[in-house]
Amino acid sequence: MSARAYDAIVVGAGHNGLVTAAYLAGGGLRTLVLERRARPGGALATTALGSARVPALAHTVGRLRRSVIEDLGLGRHGLSLIRPAARVFAPSPEGPGLTLWDDPARTAEELRSRSAADAEAYPAFDRRVRAIASFLAYVGVTTPPDLRAPSLSDAVAGLGLGRAFRGLGRGPRREALRILPMAVADLLEEAFSSDLLRGAIAARAVQHAALGPRSAGTAATLLMDSAGNDGGAAGQTVYARGGPGALAKALAAAVRAAGAEIRTGAEVAAIASRDGAVTGVTLGSGEELRAPVVASTADPKRTLLGLLDPVEVGPTLAWRAGNIRMPGVSAKVNLVLDGLPSFAGAVESEGARERLKGRIVLAPSVDYLERAFDASKYGAISERPFLEATIPTLVDPSLAPEGTHVMSVLFQWAPYHRREGDWDADRDRLGDLALAALEGVAPGLSARVVEREVLTPLDLERDYGLTEGHALHGEPALDQFFAWRPLLGLARYRGPVAGLYLCGSGAHPGGGVTGGPGANAAREILSDWSKRRRRS
Repeated sequence: MSARAYDAIVVGAGHNGLVTAAYLAGGGLRTLVLERRARPGGALATTALGSARVPALAHTVGRLRRSVIEDLGLGRHGLSLIRPAARVFAPSPEGPGLTLWDDPARTAEELRSRSAADAEAYPAFDRRVRAIASFLAYVGVTTPPDLRAPSLSDAVAGLGLGRAFRGLGRGPRREALRILPMAVADLLEEAFSSDLLRGAIAARAVQHAALGPRSAGTAATLLMDSAGNDGGAAGQTVYARGGPGALAKALAAAVRAAGAEIRTGAEVAAIASRDGAVTGVTLGSGEELRAPVVASTADPKRTLLGLLDPVEVGPTLAWRAGNIRMPGVSAKVNLVLDGLPSFAGAVESEGARERLKGRIVLAPSVDYLERAFDASKYGAISERPFLEATIPTLVDPSLAPEGTHVMSVLFQWAPYHRREGDWDADRDRLGDLALAALEGVAPGLSARVVEREVLTPLDLERDYGLTEGHALHGEPALDQFFAWRPLLGLARYRGPVAGLYLCGSGAHPGGGVTGGPGANAAREILSDWSKRRRRS
């Protein structure tokens, strides 16, 4: 095997790596995917917890790019998506909970009993989010320009962006320019009066980020979360039947159907290069594999500072790469329950099961989110965290034995960089804090827990290769967006040596289960490959 040469090697079989490989193999390149774990998918996994199966990290897949689903034929490879009518349920210990539905008119009707003004404002706000997000979706599929030496193709792409921006219309254009740099708190406080509504929407703008709702640019993060999908103001809630691991299986099947090879249990120790061009990779076992193209789905820090020869990187780029901001603040708590919990404001007569099929967001106000964020700024775990939970067994009972339920809980803020304490010692404390917060809106939930798993930011780094535990491979802030993601000069997916490409969530358009970075990188690789073939 070591003597065999490939056209392209993809480092890592996370979802972006699999997307990249499928497109490359479909384009005629002899492609190999290398994954250090026992199965492909990375953090997109469904793992065993007692007699149930739980999402390892991601619990919904609603932002997956539609073109990826269609191009790779994921439906033919076993992917089945479930789209409940409820997008978000926001419980409140002080009164009725709030549900954001897939139909904005239905949400507005539910808001009417709280605030007639908010009920009137919600559909217009939803339309505004969708309009600006449609432009950002165009930005997301565009390769950022080379700002230092723009080419004719960059000019053409720029004209396309200009046309897309003009297509918004004069009013939305002005709104987009005003809104994108804003703090999401300011955006929502000028639109709505309900604290619960503001908190439920603002939570999406800070998820996985070391940012609070009053941080500048978080309005852009909210809008990017709705780009290229049917999210709108409520956001998307879509499950893969069988858990997120089912999506990984479908992607792996698409890769193999396209003719690519996947090798698991194969950790890449180094990306080999000579005379300013990649020559392949070296595995931890010492085996060498040759290829003129290497696409890394690892985060930019790990790729540039851990896999590439420091001489090729150089001191200036090494310094810049070391300063990419990626301070992980998310943890994961998985629970197996002996019955369905009862949430305040979601009594059975109101159709509790239907409401709880969406994302359950514990963010009762913007101020609550900001105070929860405050602790992480000083290296402390939030005592009153922002939680996003799902109960996937409500839509897919196959994940647990009859009568039991799985609860997947994202815990924020739990900073990777602790001022005091040790993550291995504080794992149980983090789980206890999550349960205490849930007890405040679902009394008696703790007594239903039969299995519990806690993944700290350190676990996410060790088990899933997420540097500093950052699920998005870098902060989703404006200074690390578009032509600045991950760094100015590296935003076009091409690395500092010829033949090296970045195809993970650290590349444009960023993190989340979208497949966008992988698809965009594959397009650039195939373009370069075609030019190389013509020259030869």
